[in-house]
Amino acid sequence: MNQRLLWGVGRQSLRRRLLTTLLVPLMVLLLLNSLITYVGALIYANHVHDENLIDDTLILVQMMATESPDGRVAPQAQFLLEYEPEGHNYFSVFSARRGLVAGNPALRPPGGLFADGDEPQLYDIQIEQHALRAASIQMTNPRDPGDQLEVTVGETLRDRHQEARQILLLSIPAQTLLIFAAFLLVWMGVRTGLRQLDPLTAQIANREHDLAPIGDANVPVEILPLTRTIDGLFARLRSMLALHERFIADAAHQLRTPLAGLSVHAERAQASSDPETIADALNHIQRLIHRANRTSSQLLALTRAQTAEHETGDTEQLDLAMLIPELVGQRVHEALAAGIDLGYDGPAGPLWIEGDRHRLQEMLDNLIDNGLRYAGRGKLMTVMLTREGTDICMAVEDNGPGVPPAWFERLGERFFRVPGSEEEGSGLGLAIVQRIAEWHGAKVRYFAASGKGGLRVEIAFPSAKPASA
Repeated sequence: MNQRLLWGVGRQSLRRRLLTTLLVPLMVLLLLNSLITYVGALIYANHVHDENLIDDTLILVQMMATESPDGRVAPQAQFLLEYEPEGHNYFSVFSARRGLVAGNPALRPPGGLFADGDEPQLYDIQIEQHALRAASIQMTNPRDPGDQLEVTVGETLRDRHQEARQILLLSIPAQTLLIFAAFLLVWMGVRTGLRQLDPLTAQIANREHDLAPIGDANVPVEILPLTRTIDGLFARLRSMLALHERFIADAAHQLRTPLAGLSVHAERAQASSDPETIADALNHIQRLIHRANRTSSQLLALTRAQTAEHETGDTEQLDLAMLIPELVGQRVHEALAAGIDLGYDGPAGPLWIEGDRHRLQEMLDNLIDNGLRYAGRGKLMTVMLTREGTDICMAVEDNGPGVPPAWFERLGERFFRVPGSEEEGSGLGLAIVQRIAEWHGAKVRYFAASGKGGLRVEIAFPSAKPASA
């Protein structure tokens, strides 16, 4: 098997990412712990060596008081004081009257060191490019009570650092073993934790056409955002599938009659040799084809409008006072052909909303189509814009036969047509208007046209601030 396929090179691994994320902090923790151990060991070594340094100073003082009648240090004692296996230690004895009595002349305590008492004082000093730690004490010369002696013992810092390093080297294996054990436990925990996803994976994998929600039962808290996102996706898929099924059912329902009529009139034309009968059949076929085309177009428009309810879409700021007159002007020639006087009435100032130009055009086209189809020749139809508080109201009004108020609540339902209407239609125009209005957050209202008869359809849009603001 290809090694790349075997190891999944190029594919992200959650387990590897988790372990890497944990391993790096563990290594940093090991380094930090080693640093802390070394600093702690150095502090401890300094403390022990400082105590030993004080003891050596006190021993030298005692020796000066009991075993050195002339104030000098015996060669054997001097050797012991200065001996260090890999270096050199220092001591000095200074007399206030005679100066250096014994030891290294460079080892002198700083001035003011003995201001706080007669206890041995510790300090750092540099001699011959060596850093030293020294302890000094003042004593009365036992051979000359009027004389003061300064007794100092100093040592290099090498032993202190060496002992701290030894402690560190002794602790590193134990710390490494501890970190390795912690990493092994983390690896086992990650492995066990990821296995909690196996039942969920199997549950989803066993589904074929089931889009029911996964739900929150038996789902770890950390996975809930993922499962809820999947449930949201399932909900959108169910909605889309329902729309598709509804479209297929609607298309079958609405196209069945025109297709059956086409078949009947085609058979009439084939079976007859009378030119008038053939011409009448062809006229019926042409009318049925036009009806089928319009029905299919409106079914597609309704499906798009229903799909848009589940989408945010891209909106822009639109000035209805400029857009609506332009769209109305595009339909004037059709209104003239239908014998209807189509006009516009609106303010001169801008009326801003957040919307989609193409959906608004489809909404207005369906409202105008509805008026052209049902108002009748010789009638008036007016598209109006007004401001109502914080809303922008667009209204389409005609003085045709109108709709009885009892049916207002059902206007906007799919395939609903007012009983008694003689005009052909699919009952989808106002349903499309309703869906597009809902997508814009607008409200659709139906009224009887005041003083004229006919129907008035109002769409109230929430207003928006102009882009320049």
